[in-house]
Amino acid sequence: MPALVLLGAQWGDEGKGKATDLLGGSVDYVVRYQGGNNAGHTVVVGDQKYALHLLPSGILSPGCTPVIGNGVVVDPAVLLSELSGLNERGVDTSKLLVSGNAHLITPYHTTVDKVTERFLGKRKIGTTGRGIGPTYADKINRVGIRVQDLYDESILTQKVEAALDFKNQILAKLYNRRAIDANKIVEELLGYAEQIKPFVADTTLILNNAIDEGKVVLFEGGQGTLLDVDHGTYPFVTSSNPTAGGACTGAGVGPTKINRVIGILKAYTTRVGAGPFPTELFDEDGEKLRTIGGERGVTTGRDRRCGWFDAVIARYATRVNGLTDFFLTKLDVLTGWEQIPVCVAYEIDGKRVEELPYSQTDFHHAKPVYEMLPGWSEDISKAKTFSDLPKNAQAYVKALEEMSGAPISAIGVGPHRTETIEINSFLS
Repeated sequence: MPALVLLGAQWGDEGKGKATDLLGGSVDYVVRYQGGNNAGHTVVVGDQKYALHLLPSGILSPGCTPVIGNGVVVDPAVLLSELSGLNERGVDTSKLLVSGNAHLITPYHTTVDKVTERFLGKRKIGTTGRGIGPTYADKINRVGIRVQDLYDESILTQKVEAALDFKNQILAKLYNRRAIDANKIVEELLGYAEQIKPFVADTTLILNNAIDEGKVVLFEGGQGTLLDVDHGTYPFVTSSNPTAGGACTGAGVGPTKINRVIGILKAYTTRVGAGPFPTELFDEDGEKLRTIGGERGVTTGRDRRCGWFDAVIARYATRVNGLTDFFLTKLDVLTGWEQIPVCVAYEIDGKRVEELPYSQTDFHHAKPVYEMLPGWSEDISKAKTFSDLPKNAQAYVKALEEMSGAPISAIGVGPHRTETIEINSFLS
């Protein structure tokens, strides 16, 4: 049985939650391997809608064990709040596992995140202000706080004091903010320890054993390929690796154990936050996509920037992730356009470029080269097979598949669980 990675092939918000939930009934473990509560998934189960920020989408699937891996940064208050909200709605959250090596987001991380972003002014990155970046920075600087530190008060106190020695200098002298009391931080963190303890585990050992036993393990990326700190549109990126390689480091599973890598593609393109976006629309079409698609960030509440499908980005995602399949979402949103533009290349300084430029400067100056594809007006939400789609919708999907470099194995034709066309099984 396979181990699969499921990730966003654009800038995030492609509908990973729906895809994960679709597979959840056949999957034994669903693992978040990076990011924190700056990510968001909307999952519709029957007439119920769930907005998940930190928890793996598999927590909504009975029989599935949801896992927060070592590569995730965890805000304990958010974790407990999200668990409480699901419990109140009758969702069983008792199977959740949290890596003892995952790093904790503390109140001083969110403070630093917010004041830094304000200080940058027009040069701001567009972070969510939830302390994600500063927490990863502390991790790399080896002054981070891990989940396991909650169970040794002496070590926890030493680490918090060490982290605040420098941060308080910055807060007071650069940002004119009051210094943070280390003892209060320690007290607050210790207050979460017993509530979180039942979930804490050696998740790397558990996941490797599960794969060796033939269990199905699904690794779920929190953001999209173009937000990867190494392979995205730097510096307008997240602080971790949502690309496929991040699943290995963020969950402690070797690359030889991964069988398939599935990229989630929206039938058009969206982005939240600052940074270049070649196909972005500022006209009625952009507003129409935003309205019909319900394009508002699950976590941020911000309107998403909208644009036409970008095949250059899709090809790039195929390359850097080693994608074996695509899940195409929100095809239904495009119903009603007479013609649908698709970006097949860029024009940069008068030259046609068909691959994503590595230069930040070139990408900022990239202009989309469009190919027009015929649209359709028929309602596709009831389609159960590929042949049920209108001919022009079929042609659109086939064109995107050819341009993107990997087979489209499933298509979302509506927001509900059942509104999906499965062409090839991801579990075969």
